[in-house]
Amino acid sequence: MCSLERRGRVFILSLTGDGEHCLSPVVISSIQNALSRVKSESAASGGLGFALVTTAEGRFFSNGFDLAWARSSGSDSAARYRLQSMGFLFRPLVSDLLSLPMPTIAAVTGHAAAAGFMLAICHDYVEMRGDRGFIYMSELDIGIPFAPYTLALLRSKIPDPKVFREIVLEGKKIGAAEAAAKGIIDRAHSGAKEAVEAAVRRAEELAARNWIGEVYASIRKGSLPEISSALGIPPETEEDRVNLLSLSKSKL
Repeated sequence: MCSLERRGRVFILSLTGDGEHCLSPVVISSIQNALSRVKSESAASGGLGFALVTTAEGRFFSNGFDLAWARSSGSDSAARYRLQSMGFLFRPLVSDLLSLPMPTIAAVTGHAAAAGFMLAICHDYVEMRGDRGFIYMSELDIGIPFAPYTLALLRSKIPDPKVFREIVLEGKKIGAAEAAAKGIIDRAHSGAKEAVEAAVRRAEELAARNWIGEVYASIRKGSLPEISSALGIPPETEEDRVNLLSLSKSKL
């Protein structure tokens, strides 16, 4: 599950408990509900000058989909159905994060594997602890094919083809220092506390820019055309741009 707190203009979404934070349907729904609350509260407060930090308690950021829940269904066909259902449910969560009208920062406080790694890179920035933990796409090792939107997200966030190959076709586990050097994350920090503090500082700095949230989201989606298209996010129309310009009048 997750919790949500607000510190001034920064929202902090935390995956709670000391487990692996596996993304079961219940957990995915909990995160979506928190993001919906973030969006509504920021809109009610004027819709500009906000930021989101997502983090987790314990030694895992997220270990991906809840495979134990899938396997507990009692048959291979039921397990496959449950696994597929988590993929279907996770897709709109990716869309919600990429459409959120504010800067987003992931504070990766432990292992981030498979959908957990995807959850991290859905954010605009990634701060990660460097003393332990790794990022890892486990699909090849456990025999699960990638969904098209997964590959679109990875290509959008990891443009270097050699790094992309290491992650997708080699299943390489990568620590924070190496991930920062390869441009997968932004910065590695000495520990979990330092990663969260850095994420909150960055969020406060970005929120202080007082940007219009809907304009920020529009530019983000436009800068990520492949994953936006894979998720079915409609391209911006001229009417959309006119409406956004109307929001900008006070800034001009």
